[in-house]
Amino acid sequence: MINLPKIAVVVLVRRNGQVLLGKRKNSHSEGTWAPPGGHLEMWETINEAAHREVAEETGLKIANLTTGPTSEDMFRAEGKHYVSHYIVADYASGEAEVLEPDKCEGWEWVSWDSIAQPRMSGLDYIIHTRFNPFNV
Repeated sequence: MINLPKIAVVVLVRRNGQVLLGKRKNSHSEGTWAPPGGHLEMWETINEAAHREVAEETGLKIANLTTGPTSEDMFRAEGKHYVSHYIVADYASGEAEVLEPDKCEGWEWVSWDSIAQPRMSGLDYIIHTRFNPFNV
């Protein structure tokens, strides 16, 4: 089997000047804050993956999707390498629920300027590049 990097789709959901973040558990980057997201599936567009992942993980519906930055995330200890494609989306409807309790401790709406540490490496990277999802 060939070991290749995987493509992840990560969604920065915006609502009332805040973004949605969850505390990861039982996976790489356990204990860090990260937006909803996951693997791009075969024959799925990036926007389709964004809608699916947000719905599967939070129950929310999103709208007005825009392409954001890309990060390259290597978790050598776990043998994982991702190219993470960020999507910026507006909240459309629903209440954020923990629909995958084995992967997430809880969801919180937070100000972009006050995202707590520790953060998942890709999120930390795009924050350090001065990307702002409210300027796209």
